[in-house]
Amino acid sequence: MNRMPELNPVAFLFDLDGTLIDSEMLWVKAIVGWLADNGISAEEKGIAVLVFGHSWPDIHATLHQRFPSLPRRTADEVAIELRAHYSRLSARPEDIIIRSSVEFYRAAAKIAPCAIVSGSPHADVAAAAKLCGIADVTAFVIGAEDYACGKPAPDGYLLAAHRLNVDPARCIVVEDSTAGVRSGLAAGMNVIGLDRNRIVPQDFTGCLFTVNELTIQLAERVARHAP
Repeated sequence: MNRMPELNPVAFLFDLDGTLIDSEMLWVKAIVGWLADNGISAEEKGIAVLVFGHSWPDIHATLHQRFPSLPRRTADEVAIELRAHYSRLSARPEDIIIRSSVEFYRAAAKIAPCAIVSGSPHADVAAAAKLCGIADVTAFVIGAEDYACGKPAPDGYLLAAHRLNVDPARCIVVEDSTAGVRSGLAAGMNVIGLDRNRIVPQDFTGCLFTVNELTIQLAERVARHAP
């Protein structure tokens, strides 16, 4: 782990899928199942490359580019169909909570305001915050429909900084994907990389440091550099 600089963080901005909840492979499997329903065979690893770190509108567009024979349905329509597959795969939603990340989140909320910036639909992000038991310490959530361009564009994180009325340079982003890291860096923010993905390796270049697990000790270490 790299040496902690003088951060004086004014906000923590968290990704959701893969960072707070272990949901991305479930969505990959759901998409593979949905594609099979539409007569298309696809491997999970190939779909994972399209899913990890990207917003649902971007995933939807890429799927239709990759598989032109798919019926032309809106992102909202496809999301409803996918949810049926996802629900069958996730019989116990609480099992996907990444407990160590949630503990870190609650510790971080004692240092500075916390928000969730995700490429999932806003309603899903809000529901996940409740599932994780962190809604009470979450300033707000931002979903895919709340900003124009998905990660790796900086739009979502810049919107969060604007809503909090804080300097992006003093925000800490917590991300688990290449696209998410690039989004945080493009917003001029400090990024903590969470390297949990063994399916599709991610690029954490530019992160302050990269960890395999978020811990209370890490939060305490950050707290020593708070205002």
